[in-house]
Amino acid sequence: MQHSSEALAPFPDEGEDPSLAEDLRQLADEAKTLAQAELAFQKSRAAYAGSQAKTIVALLVVAAVVVFFAVMALVTGTVIALGPVLGLWGAMAAVTLGLLLFAALCALAARSKLKQMMAVISDGKGSS
Repeated sequence: MQHSSEALAPFPDEGEDPSLAEDLRQLADEAKTLAQAELAFQKSRAAYAGSQAKTIVALLVVAAVVVFFAVMALVTGTVIALGPVLGLWGAMAAVTLGLLLFAALCALAARSKLKQMMAVISDGKGSS
């Protein structure tokens, strides 16, 4: 291992060390190259994310449609299963009222969460 200035020089082929201006020019060129490489990398990442987002959205739509049909099958099956016990009209009324009760509970929970969120937001602004 050499300890001479030639071994530590950035350009050992040249007989002398580059000047400060040359160092700055080289640094600017390397920064430009790095910026171009980073831009190309981020563009490719964005393109990949965009193409995958389309697939993800399509799969989520299909999943939502399948869940909707599953819930409809559950409701229909529940009406059919309760038919012999409550009669057809009674089973339909029981399932409908059960679904409306479930929807009302969800709406009340959402309203409660909304009020809680509004209280937190208004406290964060410092208004009284």
